[in-house]
Amino acid sequence: MVAVTKRVALSICLAGVGMFGICRADDAAKPSLSPKDKLIVETVLRLKDFDIESSAPAKAAMLRYLESQVGTEQYFELVERFGITEVADQLVELGIGKADETTGVRAAEVLFALDRAAMLQTIIKSDDVDRAVAAVTLVGHAGGKQTSELLLPLLHASDVAPAVRTAAIRAVGRRPDGQQAILEMVSSGHLPEELTFAAANVLFGSSNEALRKEAAKYLALPATADSQPLPPLSDLIQRQGNPEAGKVVFQKTGTCINCHKVHGEGKEVGPDLSEIGSKLSREAMFVSILDPSLAISHNYETYTVLTDSGDAVTGLMVSNTDQSVKLRTAEGIDKTFEQEEIEILKKQPKSLMPQDLQRLMTVDQLVDLVEYTLTLTKQ
Repeated sequence: MVAVTKRVALSICLAGVGMFGICRADDAAKPSLSPKDKLIVETVLRLKDFDIESSAPAKAAMLRYLESQVGTEQYFELVERFGITEVADQLVELGIGKADETTGVRAAEVLFALDRAAMLQTIIKSDDVDRAVAAVTLVGHAGGKQTSELLLPLLHASDVAPAVRTAAIRAVGRRPDGQQAILEMVSSGHLPEELTFAAANVLFGSSNEALRKEAAKYLALPATADSQPLPPLSDLIQRQGNPEAGKVVFQKTGTCINCHKVHGEGKEVGPDLSEIGSKLSREAMFVSILDPSLAISHNYETYTVLTDSGDAVTGLMVSNTDQSVKLRTAEGIDKTFEQEEIEILKKQPKSLMPQDLQRLMTVDQLVDLVEYTLTLTKQ
C-alpha cells in the first residue's frame, strides 16, 4: 500500500503537484536545478526498487539533478544505484582528470559497477600517453580482481609506451596477487628488461617479507655514489630533503644543469625545469630522475642518425625538413645532416638523459635534489 501511495505521489509530482509542495511548471525552464526536479528525485529515492527506465520524465529529472551534483558522493551513489549509463563519458573524464584522487577513483569504481570498464581499456590503447597512464592508474585503484587480467598483458605489448607499461606494473603491484604475478615473471625470466626497475620498486616495497626475500634473489635496486642500495620508491617519497643543498646537487654533483635550464641558467638540451615543481609530484620527480625513459616529454624524443659515411649521432630532434635533419647531442651541440647523406634515422626508446644518475649521488643528495626541484614552481 505504501509503495502504491508513493508511486501515486510520483505521478502527482510529475503532473505538477508534489508531496511536499507545488512543482511549478516554469521551474523546468530554468538552466539551474529546478525545485520540481529536486522534488521528483526526492520522491524517486523513497520508492523501493524503482526502475528509473519506467518513467521518462523521472529519468530526465534525475539526469538534470545529477548534472548539478557532478563529482559529489551523492552523484556517484545515484548513478550506481539506478544504473545510469548515460553519464559514462562524464565518469571517464572525471576519472582521467583526477586519477590519483578520491573523486577519480570513485568515478572508475562506478564505471566498473556499470560494466563500462571497456571505456578505460579504449583509452589505454590510445596514442595519448598521459590519458593512457591515467586510465591504467584507475584500473589499478578500482579494478579489483580484474586488475591483473586487464593490465598484465600490457607488460609484453611492444607497441605500448614505456610509461603506460610501467604504470601497469605499479597498478598490478598494489594487489598481493599482482605482486606474486610480477615475481613469477621475474623469476622465470619473462619480465621485459626495461621494466626491471619498476618491478624492483613494487616487490621491494611489498609488506610481504617472504616475497621481498624471494625478489632479492633476482633483483636489486641500483647502487648510489656511496655504493649503498637505493631504497624502494615507497620509502624515498617519505623523506624530506634540504632544497638549498639540492640546488648545489643540481648545479654540480647531479650534472642536471648540463642539460636543463632553470631561470635562464644551464643548457637547453632537455626541457626547461623552471616550473617543474608545478607539474610533477614528489613520486613522479623521483621516477623521472631514476628511470627517465618512462615518460619522455613530447618534442624531447631521442633519435639516432646513421650517415652513408658511417657516422652515428644520437640526440634530440631540433628540426626535420625535406633538406636536412638537425639533432642536439647530450653535450648541447647541434649537428645538421643533409637528407641525402642519411642512411638511417631511427627514434630511440630510451631518453637522452642518463639512466643511472643515482650513481653520482648519495641517497641524501638525491632526496635533496628532488626537494629542490619541487620548489621550482610558477611564480
